[in-house]
Amino acid sequence: MFRLWGKIWKDSRMVKDTVISLPPTDTRTHRIFNALEEICLEFDLEKPIWLDQNIREFQRNNKTRFSQDSFIEQIDFDYLEIQILDEE
Repeated sequence: MFRLWGKIWKDSRMVKDTVISLPPTDTRTHRIFNALEEICLEFDLEKPIWLDQNIREFQRNNKTRFSQDSFIEQIDFDYLEIQILDEE
């Protein structure tokens, strides 16, 4: 089972979180994008733009943070963080 943890942070506090679980039927990249889309639907957010910094950070650490630079609309939190919890 593939599990991605999404967290919204504001003023150094986690204000929302969710874990999305997906079966291992797609490629890793598709599972990440699909889970991120589900996180955004649950938090009522637009999908963030993957900047080069996000890609490098995610490849190294299996987690990344999307700040205002990754969103077109104004956000009312500091950043959205995603992290892979489990990957089979």
